[in-house]
Amino acid sequence: MQDRISLVVATRNLGKTSEIRDLLKNFQVDIKNFDDFGPIPEIEEDGDTFDENAFKKASFAARVLGLPALADDSGLVVESLGGMPGVHSARYAGEKASDEDRYRKLLKELEGASNRNAAFECVISIAVPSGSALTYEGRCEGKIAEKPVGKNGFGYDPVFYFPDYDKTFAQLTMEEKSRISHRGKALREAASEFDKVITWIRQHMPVMEKFDCKR
Repeated sequence: MQDRISLVVATRNLGKTSEIRDLLKNFQVDIKNFDDFGPIPEIEEDGDTFDENAFKKASFAARVLGLPALADDSGLVVESLGGMPGVHSARYAGEKASDEDRYRKLLKELEGASNRNAAFECVISIAVPSGSALTYEGRCEGKIAEKPVGKNGFGYDPVFYFPDYDKTFAQLTMEEKSRISHRGKALREAASEFDKVITWIRQHMPVMEKFDCKR
């Protein structure tokens, strides 16, 4: 039986780490995150796409720690705003803005707009120290509500309306949201073939050479 591998989730978010650990619990993998290591430099998310940012975070973590790493980048794309806020979703109303500040700004931008189509998108990157990476994507389509509704979730959830459930994301239970969300879809896609991912990681990780100590 082959040894278990360690996979670093490039975050300190315990909720995200727990979600990934639960999804991959039946595989020969030990999930760690940045809290399991010493100080790690901040990673600037300056890519033009979710794919670029996810790869940048995963490959940086893999190189710095010498272990395979998983990172995700996600955000909200609004059709009538040309795809904004997109990769700027977390900074849409400024660096120190609250979730409410961000979705209030979005509602103001869409005042009077007839096209309120939007989607949450997520890209997951799994990288090894050599720079190679695998990519998984998830997308959930909906509309921007006229006003915030619901108390659950975070970010833009109170204004993201999902027609199939006739609810905003902030009205969904955790189970309902993970079943349909962009991140849930991307994670399940990766989990569905994780045996192959483990094989790929083992093939691309550097092999430690052994030397005999001679006196």
